Amino acid sequence: MFVDHTAQLGGGEIALINLLRNLDPSRIEASVVLCADGPLTEQIRMHCPVHVLPMDASVGEAKKESIGWKSLWKHFCSGMTYTFRLSRFLRKLRPDFVHTNSLKSHFIGGVAGRLAGVPVIWHVRDRIAADYLPPSAVTLVHLLSRILPRFIIANSRATLATVVSRSQESLTARSRVIHDGCEVLTMQSHQGRQDDQMRIGLIGRISPWKGQHIFIQAAAMIRDEFPNVQFQIIGAPLFSETEYESQVKHLAREHLGEQVEFTGFVNDVQSVLAKLHIVVHASTVGEPFGQVVIEGMAAGKPVIATNGGGIPEIVVDGVTGLLVKMNDAGALADAMASLLHDPKKAQAMGKQGRERVLNLFAIERTAKAVEQVYRELLFADPMGARRDKPICADSQIRGSEELQERRSRDRRIENRI
Repeated sequence: MFVDHTAQLGGGEIALINLLRNLDPSRIEASVVLCADGPLTEQIRMHCPVHVLPMDASVGEAKKESIGWKSLWKHFCSGMTYTFRLSRFLRKLRPDFVHTNSLKSHFIGGVAGRLAGVPVIWHVRDRIAADYLPPSAVTLVHLLSRILPRFIIANSRATLATVVSRSQESLTARSRVIHDGCEVLTMQSHQGRQDDQMRIGLIGRISPWKGQHIFIQAAAMIRDEFPNVQFQIIGAPLFSETEYESQVKHLAREHLGEQVEFTGFVNDVQSVLAKLHIVVHASTVGEPFGQVVIEGMAAGKPVIATNGGGIPEIVVDGVTGLLVKMNDAGALADAMASLLHDPKKAQAMGKQGRERVLNLFAIERTAKAVEQVYRELLFADPMGARRDKPICADSQIRGSEELQERRSRDRRIENRI
């Protein structure tokens, strides 16, 4: 049973969809609990059962940047009723594992899983560090990481290093890095012809730490040298960050005029990537992983990315793309100019990037690694999941009458709760 606090399509939620789509259905019976309804609901429903158990919006929509001890206590009090409700739900459905997919779900799903007697797996997709989260949240996550999860999966070495220190042998033994992946073979390699209009794009949620303002500043520095280049910002704000979006649009109008385009949220990222010549990542703090970066590389695009967090685990500087200093518009401008001046170099980087993703970041590789964690916990850990309903008993999984009966029971339980 996967648990996520939001039904909006953020990076972690897209990674969850990719994982669900590639888990072996003959071995894994997956289902999802969402704490709200939204675009993610229908996306997941195409792959497995999804249960929407609505949570107080003040808890679900609270931004991580605003979390302090006072707000943590407020959210704790508001969330405990929900946590008990989720715990009852888990006791009735009896999953082998609770697999939490977001920072808030680590708390809510972690406590609910413990109360229900179900082993909890944290899939950590946030760097638990003071430059990424408020100090109170960092302290709380470090404390609860010793208590709630039976196992911790991190999406990069950089992320895991912020959760588990080398001195914590007990946590090190029950944690692992599993990089997120993308469906490389379904993503076409589009190199772009030299006579096409050149397009440079930044893809992702519009948020201050994603660095759209840095991208605009860098683009303004090279616009006169490259007047025919079109700059694109692809994405939309989440969690009430529309004020920042307005500031970025004002900055763009002032410095770039018609040379910049805001596309809004785009479902089909592949079609957007096909039209780009260079993909830019401009986060101002270390990115935990970088889903857009591997998608850009999978599409055969050279990537310019900020050198922090998990990004250096993906991009090989000078080979598959260019790494630049965070918060440095000048360095980003220089990197964009260098690739625009040397299209053959850019194309070579795109080709090398696609090969790297094929070898290291294919979603099939990610799914198999997650399945391996389930096997190890289920069959090797005496403190782990129950053995009365093994996930690897092929004869008892999808397509069977038992599964259909179980799903009907789940729907009845959800209605009662």
